[in-house]
Amino acid sequence: MRWTDCRIVAFDTETTGLRPFDGDRIIEFGAVELDVGPDMRVRGVRRHDFFVNPGIPIPREASRISGITDDDVADAPSFDRRADEVRRLLGDAILVAHNLAFDLAFVRAELQRAGREWPRTRAEVDTLPLSQRVLSHLRQHKLGLICHELGVDLEEAHRASNDAEACGRAFVEMARRYECPAEFEGMVEWADAVSPPPPTGHLALGDRGVPEYLVGPHAGQTVEQHPDHLQWMIMALERVDGRWQPRFPEELRRWGRRYLRARMSGRARASAKGGASSDWNIDPSPWRRTPRRRGAGR
Repeated sequence: MRWTDCRIVAFDTETTGLRPFDGDRIIEFGAVELDVGPDMRVRGVRRHDFFVNPGIPIPREASRISGITDDDVADAPSFDRRADEVRRLLGDAILVAHNLAFDLAFVRAELQRAGREWPRTRAEVDTLPLSQRVLSHLRQHKLGLICHELGVDLEEAHRASNDAEACGRAFVEMARRYECPAEFEGMVEWADAVSPPPPTGHLALGDRGVPEYLVGPHAGQTVEQHPDHLQWMIMALERVDGRWQPRFPEELRRWGRRYLRARMSGRARASAKGGASSDWNIDPSPWRRTPRRRGAGR
């Protein structure tokens, strides 16, 4: 199957902040369905975008970046009223986003609040690490910069549907220029994308739309809950006929390496926390000493 025969949906969100599981909410959702020909050129697009009332005031800094104010979203529906529409749009598609982990986390958090699960997708592509690999000569890999490099138009940046379309077109242009295979599995490998686990009997997509363990100590639990076990599966060896060999099939281990690169490193990219003690609410000097006066105690 050629990947250009699949539904390809690029999406983006504008939000009140950077922490999806700590109170921040989506204020605009944008997605673009791309019609891509066998020559890996975009033949047409179909846009989907809407404002979301977050139920909380939009911080001034968020409005400064996106241009979206409280007045813009005052009469907009809450996300839960559009949740089923979003699931239908994203489901069974190749999803594309720039810094995918960020937008993925926000949409999943909103879906969970609405009592919905993440839909089953064909593959999930992050154009940020992809551009870092194929456009390694660039000093930065912001969406606007990679679009400029690729000759892709980006007007009114930081509006969800505009960013989504630019991201989708940038992905297709990178695929065309930099020898992306035409077959679906080849594209997944080339883009370092996340796709459903191979049918080896060890992992599968569960009802929540995310990979789950089928066997072992974490059977029935999601891979993202126990990524260390997936790392063990990649590295585990067993002795057969006096020789050490991998315990699990190569296609599973290859999938696992892609998953960990995309999901675990993505968490770090999407996190607003750094190495500062204040980011983690840690007192940097819990045992402060009282300064001694010069000559004291002598």
